[in-house]
Amino acid sequence: MFTKFDAVNQYLQQRTLFAPLIYRKPSLNLGMVVVIPAYDEPFLLLSLMNLSRCTLPLCDVEVIVVINNSEQSSQAVRDCNQETYLKALQWAKKNNKHRIKFHILYVPDLPSKSAGVGLARKIGMDEACWRLMKIKNKKGVIVCFDADSRCETNYFLALEEHFKNHPKTPACNIYFEHPIHGAEHEDEVYEAIVPYELHLRYYIQAQRLAGFPHAYHTVGSSMAVRVMAYQQQGGMNKRKAGEDFYFLHKFISLGRFSECLSTKVIPSPRPSHRVPFGTGRAVNEIVASSGTYDTYHLSSFFDLKNLFDLVPALYKAEVEEYEDMVAELPASIQDFLTQVDYLSKWQEIKINTASRKAFITRFYKWFNAFMLMKYVHFARDHHYPNIPVGEAAARLLTHIHACSFDDQQLPALLQHYRSLDQLPMTKSPLAGRQRVR
Repeated sequence: MFTKFDAVNQYLQQRTLFAPLIYRKPSLNLGMVVVIPAYDEPFLLLSLMNLSRCTLPLCDVEVIVVINNSEQSSQAVRDCNQETYLKALQWAKKNNKHRIKFHILYVPDLPSKSAGVGLARKIGMDEACWRLMKIKNKKGVIVCFDADSRCETNYFLALEEHFKNHPKTPACNIYFEHPIHGAEHEDEVYEAIVPYELHLRYYIQAQRLAGFPHAYHTVGSSMAVRVMAYQQQGGMNKRKAGEDFYFLHKFISLGRFSECLSTKVIPSPRPSHRVPFGTGRAVNEIVASSGTYDTYHLSSFFDLKNLFDLVPALYKAEVEEYEDMVAELPASIQDFLTQVDYLSKWQEIKINTASRKAFITRFYKWFNAFMLMKYVHFARDHHYPNIPVGEAAARLLTHIHACSFDDQQLPALLQHYRSLDQLPMTKSPLAGRQRVR
C-alpha cells in the first residue's frame, strides 16, 4: 500500500532540485524552519536581527536564507548579492546560538526561465524538508518570510502554539500589516500602501460577503505549512509572481486551513519593478497616479452571493429546474456561467456526487479562488467597471454596520478592515448577510 510517508520519500527523491545544501546536522529538537528568499537585498541583516530578537519556542529554530540571482542578472545585482552573502555569513557566525541557527545559502546563475521568488522559496523550503525529515520530524513547520519584512517578538511562540492548537491544519496564513508611516521610505510610499492594503482586505471581505468558503489572504511573507503536507501537495511552485496565491490555495481547498492571528508580520511597502503584479508593482503605480487606486465593484460580489446561495439547491435540480434557477440570477452571473459552460460542469459534478455535502465540496473545487478571480475580471470588463477603493470599501462597511463611512478617509477605512481581519473567518460579521440591492 502506498502510504503518506512514501509520498514524502518520493518528493525528496524526485521533486527537489538539489541534494541537501546544509551539511551541519540539525538539532534533534528542531521543529520550525523559516525560509527567506533574498535577491538584491542590501538590508537583509535588519530582518535577520529582527528574527534573532524573537522569543524562542519550545522547539529549536533554523532560518534558511536563499540569496539568489539568475544567469542573466546584472553585475550590480551580483555584486550586491555577493556583498550581502559575506556580511550575512559573518553576522550568522556571531549570532548563531544553541537553539536558533541561521544558514546563509548563495545560489547564483539560476536558469532565467524559472529564476524568481517562487524558485528561491522552493529551494529554501525543500532544504527545510531535508532538515526536518533527517530527524524524522513529521510535525515540523516550514515558515515563509521575506528579506525586507519584520515581525512581532512573539512570532515563533505564536506559530508553535497555533499548530499545537490546530493539530489537523495543513497550513495557515499569518496576520500582517504594512507600515503606513516611518522614516525608511518616502512619505508617498507610505501613502501609496494604504489604498493597496485596503484593496487586499476589501477583496477578501467581499468574498466572505458572497459566502465563498475559501476567502483567505495569501501573502508570501506571511504563511506557514507542515512539512508533511508540503511534500504531499508537491511543494512550492516556481512562479516568478503569485507563487504564494497558487501555493496556499492548494491547502485551502483541502479544508482545515487556518489563520494565525496572534502575532503580526510587517511586510515592506517599498516600490518594485521585479514582478508583473503584487505589492511593489502596485505601490509604483499608485505613486505614479498620485495616490488613486481602483478595485472591484461590490455589486460583483452581491451577484456572486446569489449563485453561492443557490448551490445547495442545485444538487437535487433537474435540467429544466436548473435552467429556471440560473435564469433568475443576475446578468453578470448568467453571462459568466455561459462562458465557462457551467451546464455541462454542473451535470458532471452531479453525476459524480452522492450527497448534497459532496456536491457542494466538489462545486467549490471547481469554482475555486482562480475561477472566482476569473469571474470578477469578467464582471469588471462586461458589467461593473472598477471603482475607487475607498468607495468600494466604505460601501461594504456600510453594508456590515448599517451606518455611513467617509470614502475619502482611507487610513480610517483600513483600520476598520484590519479589525475585521483579526476576527476568525467563522466569526466574520458578514456571515449570513442577505443581498442588498
